[in-house]
Amino acid sequence: MAVTIEELYRNYGILADAKPEDLSQHKDAYQGILDGVKGGPKEKRLAAQFIPKFFSSFPELADAAINAQLDLCEDEDVSIRRQAIKELPRFAAGENIVRVADILTQLLQTDDSAEFNQVNTALVSIFKMDAKATLGGLFSQILQGEDIVRERAIKFLSIKLKTMPEDAMTKEVEDYIFTETKKVLEDVTGEEFVLLMRILMVLKGLQTMSGRQQLVELVVEQAFLEQALNPADPDTVDRLLQCTRQALPLFSKNVHSTRFVTYFCDHVLPNLSSLTSPVAELDIQLEVLKLLAEMSPFCGDMEKVETNLTMLFEKLLELMPLPPEAEGENGENTLSDEPKLQFSYVECLLFSFHQLGKKLPDFLIDKINAERLKDFKIRLQYFARGLQVYIRQLRVALQGKTGDALKTEENKIKVVALKITNNINVLIKDLFHNPPSYKSTVTLSWKPVQKAEAVALKRPSGEDMGAGSTMKKQLSPPLPRRDARQIYNPPSGKYSATIGNFSNEQRGGFRGGRGRGFGGRGGRSRGRIY
Repeated sequence: MAVTIEELYRNYGILADAKPEDLSQHKDAYQGILDGVKGGPKEKRLAAQFIPKFFSSFPELADAAINAQLDLCEDEDVSIRRQAIKELPRFAAGENIVRVADILTQLLQTDDSAEFNQVNTALVSIFKMDAKATLGGLFSQILQGEDIVRERAIKFLSIKLKTMPEDAMTKEVEDYIFTETKKVLEDVTGEEFVLLMRILMVLKGLQTMSGRQQLVELVVEQAFLEQALNPADPDTVDRLLQCTRQALPLFSKNVHSTRFVTYFCDHVLPNLSSLTSPVAELDIQLEVLKLLAEMSPFCGDMEKVETNLTMLFEKLLELMPLPPEAEGENGENTLSDEPKLQFSYVECLLFSFHQLGKKLPDFLIDKINAERLKDFKIRLQYFARGLQVYIRQLRVALQGKTGDALKTEENKIKVVALKITNNINVLIKDLFHNPPSYKSTVTLSWKPVQKAEAVALKRPSGEDMGAGSTMKKQLSPPLPRRDARQIYNPPSGKYSATIGNFSNEQRGGFRGGRGRGFGGRGGRSRGRIY
């Protein structure tokens, strides 16, 4: 026979009126409250509130009490589930905390937004009681739970961990997070890898130089830098891109990018034209060149600096054409003779060459034969002449424009174009020094503009730039990324642009599964596994 509302209140009254030392004598009254989970909606709601109130007084009924509350957490009535979940932290004491954390983690799979928020609130609440025990429940599900539970538990940690009070994030807790996260990293998707790195990056103990070095080591393991690159496999390329993006913010003058830079020179640049993009809209060649450029200032001592500089030199020769013949068959300059000037690509390669050149400043003097050096300088001169035309024209187009006028798509393209061309111009001037200099500093065109910076708009020369000052543009479909970067890549002879969007965040996942073999994790049964 189902328990009634009256019986629940009567049993509650017996327990509420009893002296604390006499509560254990009223086991039958508490059992009557537990039986309330078998009643109707009103009885269940009361039971959800009454069960945790006297839970600590009946240790011999602890399992029965927790199981009764879990039945309510799985009730068909969402209001009953929310009430039961709200009260779950009251069961989190002593050895029960890990179990309650495990239960709450599994409940993250709910599709009801209010219920999901209730679970999040409950998890945060018990985290503040005992952070390490709560993490034990979370990581248990991350390592062994269903995929949806694993995914949401990782996201919970990536969002909530940085908001936890400092006194909860002790060294012991941080060490535990690091240890458990390393276990998870043995079997991850690309998206999970990015989220786990975010979790580790908020740990105070890993924000030191040695801590950042540990994180770089973790990324190196995931990047498979000991293996040759298969440029035709988009998953392999995707893995390298994502790992490099995660490593980038960790590099500094003391935490070096040497292994990544060396790998890019050894395995990526030789296969640049055959790389298979993991995302259809992504200019994969430009993306890897950008990553190489961003890493190059943090490169330490290299065993093969001459070999790496030679590879960069060869790629520059490919992208910096010789001047065309002065005249076509009809005796006039022909548009079709004009080579394509890949300004965005050249900016990246020149910057990387300039950075590594500091480590071997005599490279262009002693390591390159005179004939090749002469050829290189001819190409530099031709490229520099083209730059001057673009720079003058861009300054004319942007002269006097401020505020909203610079925010139009066309003018944003021109601003980026001016940064690219100015950067290349500065670097070429350095290389024309005798001997070549590597002292100038530039900010890569896609890096965030500091507030103090302004677009350098010098007065144009008196020459009439005419209709050529109007830029034609083509817009490629934008990628769905909030932090997209704009790239200017004008073809030769015309003042046009292709603007694309690229992100430092991950694109897709490490497809094909998780882990070093990236095999599937397999199916998982549903239902309670508390």
